[in-house]
Amino acid sequence: MAIVPETDLIQPVSDPAALEQRIAALLGEMTLQEKIGQLALVPAAGGGMPDHLRDALREGRIGSVLNEVHVDTVNELQRIAVEESRLGIPLLVGRDVVHGFKTVFPIPLGQAASWNPDLIALGARIAALEAAAAGINWTFAPMVDIGRDPRWGRVAECLGEDPYLAGVLAAAMVRGFQGDDLTQPGSIAACAKHFAGYGASESGRDYNTTSIPDHELRNVHLPPFKAAVDAGVASLMTSFSDLNGVPATGNAMLLTDILRGEWQYDGFVVSDWESVRQLAVHGLTPDDRESAYEAANAGCDVEMTSTTYADHLPSLVEEGRISQQQLDAMVANVLRAKFRLGLFDDPFTDPARCPAALNPEHLQAAHTAAVESVVLLKNDHGLLPLARGGLQTLAVIGPLADDPYEQLGTWIFDGVPEASRTALPAIRNLAGDQATVHHVRALETTRSRDRSGFAEAVALAERSDAVILFLGEEAILSGEAHCRADIGLPGAQEELIEAVAATGKPIVLVVMAGRPLALERVVGKVQALLYAWHPGTMGGPAIAELLFGVASPSGKLPVTLPRVTGQIPIYYAHKQTGKPATPASFIYIDNIEPRAPQVSVGNTSFHLDAGYTPLYPFGFGLSYAAFEYGNIRTSSPVMKLDGAITISADVTNTSDREGEEVVQLYVRDLVGSVTRPVRELKGFEKVRLGPGERRTVGFALVASDLAFYGRAMRLGAEPGRFHAWIGGSSEADLQTEFLLAAAHTS
Repeated sequence: MAIVPETDLIQPVSDPAALEQRIAALLGEMTLQEKIGQLALVPAAGGGMPDHLRDALREGRIGSVLNEVHVDTVNELQRIAVEESRLGIPLLVGRDVVHGFKTVFPIPLGQAASWNPDLIALGARIAALEAAAAGINWTFAPMVDIGRDPRWGRVAECLGEDPYLAGVLAAAMVRGFQGDDLTQPGSIAACAKHFAGYGASESGRDYNTTSIPDHELRNVHLPPFKAAVDAGVASLMTSFSDLNGVPATGNAMLLTDILRGEWQYDGFVVSDWESVRQLAVHGLTPDDRESAYEAANAGCDVEMTSTTYADHLPSLVEEGRISQQQLDAMVANVLRAKFRLGLFDDPFTDPARCPAALNPEHLQAAHTAAVESVVLLKNDHGLLPLARGGLQTLAVIGPLADDPYEQLGTWIFDGVPEASRTALPAIRNLAGDQATVHHVRALETTRSRDRSGFAEAVALAERSDAVILFLGEEAILSGEAHCRADIGLPGAQEELIEAVAATGKPIVLVVMAGRPLALERVVGKVQALLYAWHPGTMGGPAIAELLFGVASPSGKLPVTLPRVTGQIPIYYAHKQTGKPATPASFIYIDNIEPRAPQVSVGNTSFHLDAGYTPLYPFGFGLSYAAFEYGNIRTSSPVMKLDGAITISADVTNTSDREGEEVVQLYVRDLVGSVTRPVRELKGFEKVRLGPGERRTVGFALVASDLAFYGRAMRLGAEPGRFHAWIGGSSEADLQTEFLLAAAHTS
């Protein structure tokens, strides 16, 4: 990646005590209005500078702006704030830089499929560099909500269903955005969102109520946020949702007891868009004034876009309902971030200090991320990679094969569709003169039910040696407020697959989507399946290279793919239940092909019409190489509470080509004071092996890795027996066991 030039910036106070003295001194100079102004985050004018905005800046009534990406305007905003206001306090400038800026990387869920923290950190670093050149110093990312309901549109933004994986990748994103030193050009403040439990919205409907038992909240939804906090994330954003009766923006248990008390967090907390005002809409408060009180009292420092703080905090402070000490603590949290960013020493943006957007190194990183994000889910009879010398004609069918905008995905405010490189020309380029590539769109959009293009698609398939179908979801079908009740392929896409499959020609299905889709009805009609998510700017060449074997797939699912929508929620780390399902737990009813004879299965936990297994499990993904696992062992049969243990296995590439494999460690705590999941991810490593190469991969565990919140709601590991598995997915069958013993046990 590009090198950021050296600068002569004055370094901010680095000694914590000196920094707090500097903050206290500034607070001592501030009026009540100026303090409350630091808590106001307002939308900018999109390149303009209206008088009301100038006046508010001069009067110290604004501490942060969002959604301004014109660098000259940002610099003018900063100039007014530092040169024309009484105290000269610089601005935070925020933007949703979710998976790239000009150079768009795969959606976060797709990046999570790479299982590559270093690559994800690089993507965040490049996004930060490009955004910083526009004057942005604060991003509203990463989104670390656990996504176990793919109906939820914002599952596209999350890092999957597993708290361990999400935590590792969240920390990597924070490191990428913020770098080693927030004062350096190209480093921007990150914001972990949405605190907390947003991903558990009922029915997968955005903004909806969340009801999360305390154990699940602590053991599943909070760990990725803790990982982000431990990585030094500069800010957190509250969730829109109600959590067990108290909306997150007014939830003192989250914002004060846990975040400030238990985690000792000293960054700042920002509301989501108007979520302070919405406390009254929820019914928690009667009006805006009480909403301001509840949010401030709970621990929300900055209000995004709505003005309840500006309108009502002055009187709440004057009446003593919000103490001066409490207000000062809120303001100090914001000032601390500004000092750490070096804004008091250099608030202005010089784009020359950052590399140009969309430069070759940035595009290459996006290309690598796209390659590693794609998951090969099916490859019957070795159809892939396609043999360029063995094909004379190739049919490329579908609305997503050559749509530069749609492959970018959701949350790409600043992405450049004109820079997006699609699959169709990339396939033609790699096929060269060895195969003729024809294309028909067949459907105008993924939502279209017009079948008038089917006849042309079928005719093209009939005269071709193989077919590549590019189907899935347009970008608009996922993201905020874009939830779906039925997550099958929309429109007439299933009928298109059936029509093409009737030709008998081999089919490769490439799915571009913002969520896991339920593909039970079509997966049996195709011979190969590549899940490409929304792969970003360089998605097309990445997919083409995978199709023709220039690269080998290495992605693994960060979420479970259900068979049908009705299985949701379905995730690998479920509880055992008192009547666990068995492989025979299936009865054919209708509409779904039977996978077992109709038998009496007894009383177990399953769906009569879908069984209990997913279509594809968490952690699953194929390669053009083949990997074999063996010789699993532990460094000791007993691990003491104050000791450690290493669990290892041998991984062998049994194929004749090089490949990458994500080696995964899962454990099960067999008996606990509260019931435990059947498996939990506890480690992973991505390894590259040459043909015939064998490597031992080991994972070290200490007691804290096995800790959970038990019946007494205290975090700790409980002695007892554990099972452990190492393999290529959450369904790994290579198993060992060990005993966690009290520290004094010999």
